[in-house]
Amino acid sequence: MDFRPCIDLHDGKVKQIVGSSLSDSGQGLTTNFEAEHDAAYYARMYREDGLTGGHVIMLGPGNAAAAQAALAAYPGGLQLGGGITADNAGAWLDAGAAGVILTSYIFCDGVLRQDRLDRIFAAVGRERLVLDLSCRRRDDRYFIVTDRWQKFTTLEVNAATLSALSAYCGEFLIHAVDVEGKQSGIDRELLALMAGGSPLPCVYAGGISSWTEIELIKNIGRGRIGYTVGSALDIFGGRVLKYRDIVAREKQGR
Repeated sequence: MDFRPCIDLHDGKVKQIVGSSLSDSGQGLTTNFEAEHDAAYYARMYREDGLTGGHVIMLGPGNAAAAQAALAAYPGGLQLGGGITADNAGAWLDAGAAGVILTSYIFCDGVLRQDRLDRIFAAVGRERLVLDLSCRRRDDRYFIVTDRWQKFTTLEVNAATLSALSAYCGEFLIHAVDVEGKQSGIDRELLALMAGGSPLPCVYAGGISSWTEIELIKNIGRGRIGYTVGSALDIFGGRVLKYRDIVAREKQGR
């Protein structure tokens, strides 16, 4: 399946947030949706529908209990990201995570910390590591951003970077942060870069707002790029794309 379900956690609740509005202070945060259901509810739904490869993202502190509940509801069915380190990755895998997603731990102080990447690679292994290369544009190039997507690193997302990092993980997760949560359309340039430059399967997130864009991802990605839908999905308050329709189409192989 190309569709990857998501559970984004903020302050212990399932939310959809405009990615570029996240900050350390919490001021200026733009929330598109806050669920009445908890994280375990969505995890059970994804399990019942046979969806795999989805992710739980902890956006800041106060989300561990909700993440644990989601993993317990769907053990082995969801990847986990947000605050993952070499010290806690094993515990999260033991708690039921199918894999761990890394960003700020290995991209620290604006650079790639090779020592940290080597350490967690040795502890977890390649197949259970997902590298989150979520990025923003600067000077017509894409750079990995960390710390709730507010801090630019010096590492550009390009074919060379994708090739070098592919030795350490099973897939890449890439949010187009500039369009994340805005339902304003996908970043086609980033999508083309992923399709042409990555030797590994990738998951794209950001700005999906129509069936046309989903078909574009499938066509450009040639079956190697999965996608996740947030704010546009009806289960997260969206009015354009229905969760049941996506699941049905995916099961039909469309």
